[in-house]
Amino acid sequence: MNEIRVRRRPSDIGLLLACLLGVSLAIGACHSGLPEPQPHEPQPRGPASTVVHPEWSYAAAIYEVNLRQYSPGGTFAEFEAHLPRLKKTGVGILWFMPIHPIGEVKRKGTLGSYYSVRDYYAVNPEFGTFEEFRALVDRIHAMGMHVLIDWVANHSAWDNPLTVEHPEWFTRDGAGNMSPPVADWSDVVDFNYENLAFWEYMIDAMKFWVREADVDGFRCDVAGMVPIEFWNAARTELEKIKPVFMLAEAESPGLHREAFDMTYGWRFYGILNAIAEGTNTVADIDAYLRNDARDYPPDAFRMYFTSNHDENSWNGTVYERLGGGVRPFAVLTLTIPGMPLIYSGQEAGLDERLAFFEKDLIEWRDHDMARLYTLLLNLKRDNRALWNGLRGGPLVRVPSSRNDALFAFIRERNGDRVFVAVNLTDEHLLATLQGAAFVGEYDDLFKRQPVALVEGVSLKMRPWGYRVLVRRADAR
Repeated sequence: MNEIRVRRRPSDIGLLLACLLGVSLAIGACHSGLPEPQPHEPQPRGPASTVVHPEWSYAAAIYEVNLRQYSPGGTFAEFEAHLPRLKKTGVGILWFMPIHPIGEVKRKGTLGSYYSVRDYYAVNPEFGTFEEFRALVDRIHAMGMHVLIDWVANHSAWDNPLTVEHPEWFTRDGAGNMSPPVADWSDVVDFNYENLAFWEYMIDAMKFWVREADVDGFRCDVAGMVPIEFWNAARTELEKIKPVFMLAEAESPGLHREAFDMTYGWRFYGILNAIAEGTNTVADIDAYLRNDARDYPPDAFRMYFTSNHDENSWNGTVYERLGGGVRPFAVLTLTIPGMPLIYSGQEAGLDERLAFFEKDLIEWRDHDMARLYTLLLNLKRDNRALWNGLRGGPLVRVPSSRNDALFAFIRERNGDRVFVAVNLTDEHLLATLQGAAFVGEYDDLFKRQPVALVEGVSLKMRPWGYRVLVRRADAR
């Protein structure tokens, strides 16, 4: 679901109980031990972070699986046939949209929303059985990939048995009735995080999937609507089982302090859409990257994308929103510092808005986007310059005579170097590169031919054109 920036806090009693239980809360009686900076003191560069990323996540890219729309049956068994293709494409992490049974009371559409969870300990029978899911996870692990499942901690289905067994765990409106977190989300009912017994239930449910299904972490739905202290406690408990990877559907830098490896790059996504509309420019990307480096911990992972399930269904396909920018914007999300996300079907040129509450099968076909993703994802995995966090190379801008239109940069780490140039306009472009940081011998990733960049070189770019050059091994 789309992020809404609402933050609820436990009650004073909840704070006291959480302190006694060893949960590190960032407010009230349980402060972090770090003094608040005074206005006249230098401000830190983003929050300090204690998160330790799993080793396998540094070279990974993430792929969102919309299982219902993936195959005629929409089952775990049918999805397994796609694993060799996804592995070849260079995918490292498979994020499954919620796999739990879907509520029937107040259901939207025929099949309902994935995000209306009726049972946190069960598998949606439309997808298969728990044993089939566990076998799928084992198969994914055997192929060297990892698994996240979508976790809906903010709300549940109206017919989740918890509404009867523990009505005190749900939010009430002014009339004392259970209510949805957002009026439009009428098919779900809001949890009340002032009750710490509920915290224990929800964390135990998350632990079940790590322990019994061997999943590698969670994509946490509307994470900003759940108290950050809950996520901190959940991460601590999950790490007692094995190292996990946590993705927040939110953008707050503070989420990286203890709980999350990665947050959404929503603002960058907005800038790409605005560039396609002609209301943003290269300067907006430069400003975004400066602010992002200032606001987030140095090793925080940021997730970049041109589509996902919400954007595709509600705001339009990439072809509707981005026009000629589809490929160059994909190149940017795959090469700037951060982890790229690919949504189901993008590699097949998905050009329809998939119905959210109905069956709407993806049309699988050969498409040139598959080659683009395969080349760039495999490059990311194998080239240390493009790794995530502090394992990858910093982005160093290459200025040019057309800074208003050309976004060019290099990233370099341990002898690996990648040069990227993208024309962010629908006009032909001739730009002279300035400085010498980019000088060297390269191979063109897409054209498969050697390229020498010398001082004062000029690039001739087609409208929405892009170049990705990889430093030659014999030139290191």
